[in-house]
Amino acid sequence: MKRDYYEVLGVTRNADEKEIKTSFRSLARKLHPDVNKSDPDTEAKFKEAAEAYEVLNNPESRATYDRYGFDGLKRGGFSDFSQFSFEDIFRSFFGDGMFGGDMFGGQAGAARGGDIAVEAEINLGEAASGVTREVEYEAIDKCPACEGSGAAPGTDRDTCKACNGVGQVRSITRTAFGQFVRQGPCSACGGAGSTVATPCDDCGGHGLAVAARKVSVEIPQGISDGQSIRMTGKGSAGEMGAAAGDLYVHIAVAEHEQLKRDGNDLIYHLPLTVVDAALGATLEIPTLEGDEDYEIKPGTQPGEVKSLRGRGMPFLRGRGRGSLKIIMEVMVPRHLSQEQKDLLHQFADASSDKNYSSDEGLINRIRAAFS
Repeated sequence: MKRDYYEVLGVTRNADEKEIKTSFRSLARKLHPDVNKSDPDTEAKFKEAAEAYEVLNNPESRATYDRYGFDGLKRGGFSDFSQFSFEDIFRSFFGDGMFGGDMFGGQAGAARGGDIAVEAEINLGEAASGVTREVEYEAIDKCPACEGSGAAPGTDRDTCKACNGVGQVRSITRTAFGQFVRQGPCSACGGAGSTVATPCDDCGGHGLAVAARKVSVEIPQGISDGQSIRMTGKGSAGEMGAAAGDLYVHIAVAEHEQLKRDGNDLIYHLPLTVVDAALGATLEIPTLEGDEDYEIKPGTQPGEVKSLRGRGMPFLRGRGRGSLKIIMEVMVPRHLSQEQKDLLHQFADASSDKNYSSDEGLINRIRAAFS
């Protein structure tokens, strides 16, 4: 059942022409498809508002509606507004550029160039310090033979006769509700504004060709495996002078032989003999800056973790570095000789509970647990 036209527009029956027009324009903007993408009834709602506006904005049809209602409009021969397209109705009131671009999803003019993805492999040290890497790839570029014009060398492009070089054409449709103006790319030249009489043999008149490229990429310190760097405008060239696409450099960080990355921290599993763990020792450990000596304290326990703060990976965005965490892996000896077994038995006989008790106090154990 149809709603009252005054109710649809939200105006009183005494509203003047200006109030009716202002109310409709405000309502139409709210019903724009870009604002109501999730509402499947947007088109029906707009047509309802547009129909109410056409009736109430016309003094003759408004007088008929006020006196006889919907039946009076039918008997009076007023057209059914539903026969017109949503796109035509909207453009007749607001034009093509109300919200910028082609508001109904059409693609006018030249197309943007395509994006390209390449991979750059670096090692963990380079990821920590940052590095410049040169990458090679192929992209669509201007044809070198015709310099992107699409016309054979020695010839020029001709101004399109269909659109007089504008690249856009307009058509006017007259209806009972006024005239609707459409504007779109010229079909004769594809929106270029010019045509090619003698196409370039190398590119077939497209003005584009595949070309090899080489680009230097600044890889920042702290970058992780799988992250990408975007280089704007380094992708394929656009058609007819449109913007070029982007180049995406995917970073692959090769695994380190000894150090494992955990976010901004580095993990190293330090193998210790039972003797080194019990008596202490000075052993060599790997770091991002190279191998260095590390002191193992007597009585080091299996699985114990020691952190060297500020020796991990740099933060990608911000200052500081993570930690280098050293995990103590005490190795239990195997394949013992009889002499070694006898010595271990002697050690066991000479040991007491004190040899296996922790020297750390409660406070130190809590602090170690949260470090």
